[in-house]
Amino acid sequence: MKKIIKLTLTVVCVLSASTMFAQKFGRVNMQEIILAMPEVKEMELQLENLGKDWREQLETIQVEFNNKLNDYQKDKATLSATAQQIRERELQDLQNRYAEFQQMAQQEMERQQAELLQPIQKKANDAVKKVAESGGYTAVIDTSLPTMAYINESTVTDISDAVRKQLGITAPATK
Repeated sequence: MKKIIKLTLTVVCVLSASTMFAQKFGRVNMQEIILAMPEVKEMELQLENLGKDWREQLETIQVEFNNKLNDYQKDKATLSATAQQIRERELQDLQNRYAEFQQMAQQEMERQQAELLQPIQKKANDAVKKVAESGGYTAVIDTSLPTMAYINESTVTDISDAVRKQLGITAPATK
């Protein structure tokens, strides 16, 4: 009985060790893949148009501020102390409005970018998953993230071309 248990344990150990060595690992540069996707160019265009609209609004506030400042400087000598304070408060309010709008625009731009990027990342991740599953890979490492201390690239298969093919991309990103 002891021999059977020892034999069984030995077989289990050998099988688990051979299974561990039979695993396939792949690597892919997700940043490169995502930048090569046509959806990214569309996203960048949308963000550029949004930024242009906000820059125009900021410019309008700046022009208004400059006009009021010029008027104030011209009229300052003839204004009463109360009128000067009112005009200075108006100028300060415009500066505050400009700063608040600038901050809001930056936050909205970041939110919009994250929102537009999410489906692109999901599509790329889904393609990696399909390639990994069809190729029998146990794990795929994203080489664009600096989280791995070392990767022997000769022992890890680069599946980037297969992922590009899965996404219908013919060439790497040109950025």
